[in-house]
Amino acid sequence: MTMENMYDKVQEAIAFVQSKTDFKPQYGIILGTGLGGLVNDIEIEAEISYEDIPHFPVSTVESHTGRLIFGYLSGKAIVAMQGRFHYYEGYSMKQVVFPVYVMKFLGISTVLISNASGSTCTHIGKGDLVFIRDHINLHSENPLRGRNDERIGPRFPDMCEPYNLALIEQAATIAEKHGFTYHKGVYVGLQGPNLETKAEYVHLNQMGGEIVGMSTVPEVIAAVHCGLKVFAVSVATDLGYPPEIVRPLTLEEVIEVAMEAEPKMTTVIRELIEGLKD
Repeated sequence: MTMENMYDKVQEAIAFVQSKTDFKPQYGIILGTGLGGLVNDIEIEAEISYEDIPHFPVSTVESHTGRLIFGYLSGKAIVAMQGRFHYYEGYSMKQVVFPVYVMKFLGISTVLISNASGSTCTHIGKGDLVFIRDHINLHSENPLRGRNDERIGPRFPDMCEPYNLALIEQAATIAEKHGFTYHKGVYVGLQGPNLETKAEYVHLNQMGGEIVGMSTVPEVIAAVHCGLKVFAVSVATDLGYPPEIVRPLTLEEVIEVAMEAEPKMTTVIRELIEGLKD
């Protein structure tokens, strides 16, 4: 897949989706780690397996289901990705972000994203929520590389404010109302799939990173490229700084912490969606 044929492939995917449902979503949600349970709050109108949608990748990660879900959340029409794609799975960056463009051309104006991350600072603890205010992109590839298609977005999208500040403030108000511990942090995106070394955690801290993960940044770049508003929330599932506290970590431990934080994340997303006006 190239940027030259991205638009045509997106339209093929949309034609298939619209042959299965005439539902028109206003908002998109990427149900990453920590938000899987949000599907239980959605009044589902239709669901389509990723493997049935033309050009859609299929998630290979143990904790990610693969369905595109259409329905209502807090009274708002949404489309939700139950399971996302990662560069480390072997997909190209363009495959990773393909669903973002599909959601855009299905009619959404805002995308809400969740993920799990490691803390690379001393003030963000295990299980804390982090509303991402900025990111540092350390991926080896960029989803916009190649000839641009102006039907999707501009050649050089501006990234001075990739995460919508108004949505971050609304999320902070919701978190404070419920007594949730939260931070507004800088997310560092790495390729993965290995976790970081102690020296790398120190390096990330020194460059200004507060949490680190292996997703989100590509999707955010694509979302900004095609003119979507973006909100992203992360749950810090492990501690990487200072180096003397770092210990071996398993996927099961990450998922356990994410599941414990899930009710907080779903509350924030549910009430944030309820307050959206556009």
